[in-house]
This record gives sequence, C-alpha cells and structure tokens, in this order.
Amino acid sequence: MALIDVVKCEVNDKELVYKFPSDDLRIGTQLVVYSGQTAFFVKGGKILDQFESGTYTLKSENIPLLNKLINIPFGNNSPFKAEVWFINQLAILDSKWGTATPIQLEDPKYDIIVPIRAYGQYGLKVKDPRLFLETLVGNMTSFSTEKVSSYFKGKVMSQLTDCISCKIVQDKISILTINSHLIDISQYLRQAICADFEKYGLGLEDFTVMSINVPEDDPSFTKLKEAKDLAARLKITGKDVYQVERSFDILDKAASNEGNGNNMLNMGVGLGAGLNIGSQVGTLSGQMINTSLTPPPLPQSTIFYLVINGQQQGPYDINTITTYITNQQINADTLVWKQGMSSWAKISTLLEFVHLFNCPPPLPIV
Repeated sequence: MALIDVVKCEVNDKELVYKFPSDDLRIGTQLVVYSGQTAFFVKGGKILDQFESGTYTLKSENIPLLNKLINIPFGNNSPFKAEVWFINQLAILDSKWGTATPIQLEDPKYDIIVPIRAYGQYGLKVKDPRLFLETLVGNMTSFSTEKVSSYFKGKVMSQLTDCISCKIVQDKISILTINSHLIDISQYLRQAICADFEKYGLGLEDFTVMSINVPEDDPSFTKLKEAKDLAARLKITGKDVYQVERSFDILDKAASNEGNGNNMLNMGVGLGAGLNIGSQVGTLSGQMINTSLTPPPLPQSTIFYLVINGQQQGPYDINTITTYITNQQINADTLVWKQGMSSWAKISTLLEFVHLFNCPPPLPIV
C-alpha cells in the first residue's frame, strides 16, 4: 500500500470527529491541521501525540509518544502505522430539541393540570478534545452532531422535564404567561444540564427555549382560561358585586323558563332570588352611603334547598317555602335539606313545617 504524503481533514460543520482513512504513514509525511481543529495520533487504542492548528512535517522529534511506543526506525522515509483523528472544535449552533410527549404540569396559580410541550435549539462545541475522544468516540470512524444529539436525547429530555416543572413551581409562573419568561427559563435550563455535557468534553454554546405551549383545544386549557377570566372579574368588581351579578343571572334564567308548565314554580324561584338580590343590594348601598353608621347585620335566617322534578332548587328562606306549601306547589313528600342535616328528608318531618301538613311532630330520638 502506498505511503501517505499529506494527512488532512477538510472542515465539515456537521462532523465533530473525522478519522483519516489510511494509517500508512512515514517520516516526512505532512500533517495539516486547520483552524478550529485538533489532531491526535492513536495507536492500539491509546491516544498519543496531540497537534493544534498548523502544518507539520512528521519526524521522530514531534511525535515522541508514538515514537516511544513503536520505536520508529531511523531514516528519512521510515514507514510506520498509526491512526490520525481530527476533532472539530467549531461551534455548531442549530441542534434541535423538543419534548416527545406532553409534560403534565399543575398551574401554580390556578391549580389546574395541563399538558404542555416545549421545543427549542442549542449549540455544541468540543471544549476538551482529548476527553471527548476518550469518552464518546471509542472505535467509531465518525461522530456527527446527529449522533451527539441522539446520545444525549434521553438523558437530557428527562432532566429538562424535571427542570421545567421545578422552574414553573419555584417562580409560580402560570402557563398562560409562560412565554414571557422564556429567556429566564432558557438560562435556568442551560445551567442545569451543562454539567452533563462537560463531563464528555463538550460545552453548551447556547440553549434556547423557543416555545412552551398547550394545545388551544385542550379541555384543561379552556378551564385554565375560564379560571383566569373569573379571577380578573373578581379583582375588578369585587366579590359582593360579582354575587349580585350572579343573582341577576338566576332571575334571567328563571324568566326564560316561563311557559313550560311550571310558571308558578318559576315565580317562586324568582321571588326567592329577588329577595336575595334585594338583601345584597341593600347591604352594598348601606356600605357605600356611610360605612361608619352601618349597624351590625341582622342574624341570617335558615336557608333551605328542595328537590323539585328531580333537581336541586334553592336556596329559599322559610317564608318562600311556606308560600310554596300553601299554594300546593310542593307536598309532604318533597325532599328538603338545610345546614346541619346529614341527609335529605321529607319536608313534613321538619319542625318548621310539620304544622302546615296536619301531621304530628316526629318523636324525639332516644
């Protein structure tokens, strides 16, 4: 086999390692190491002499480790066998990453679990070429950026999942506003995973989170947006005004149900809701006029709930329910519940209403 006169590797921005195809060298062979490369002589699996960028004429003096190992014969053209490996130390900045499956995260602000996906890109650079050659390459003939990404994918992505979760919980970042924190999250993740690359002689030149998102049609994301809207309304209007608005909504629904054969019942529901609204509006008005002269609130009357047509109705006060009984809108078997009761019971068994059904009061429990 012909002896090689020139050993070199043309720069390839997609290959981190290149092994020269022939090991038939001689004293006097020219070694060309381009800028951004480091070359190593390897013999029997041992990494020996190292060359930085430049042009070298091989002689026994500049390959002392190799010469010691194989004892090159004296002579201008003495042949010898050795592998030459080139390590590319140029930064490669377009490596992509992304979550293979959604990460289930609980929004720390609204306590709703949503599935998120994240993706971005990172840059690689060989910082310690000897360590990189020893730990990763082994006996491969090439080592592309795709192979590096594939090697680290499982380990890095599992760590990224934990890191993203920790960062969101630690800083109480809502999923709805997370994309405004991408720079901070990117820096946090880079610091968290760079040690895994450094122990293989690699450095992270950059690590960017380009997007963290939830599918717009996901039910949990819809709930999350509804929770945010409700929180915003309560913050703007206040809890008391919001409750009054909800009471008017109840009246509107009751009015829309008229004509279905239960007009008298709807009127009763509206009456009860109207009484509640009057009470709430009166309280708010009193607070607005002169809070310093407002007397303490009257004791609240007992609130009852009924089962009518298989559905829970209420809340009602005692006067409203008395009207229902008098107008025969409900009967002795209608189920009723109030605070303090362990379960629903027939209305005719409650002391407050037993006299309206001509029934004897229930015997005391002994």
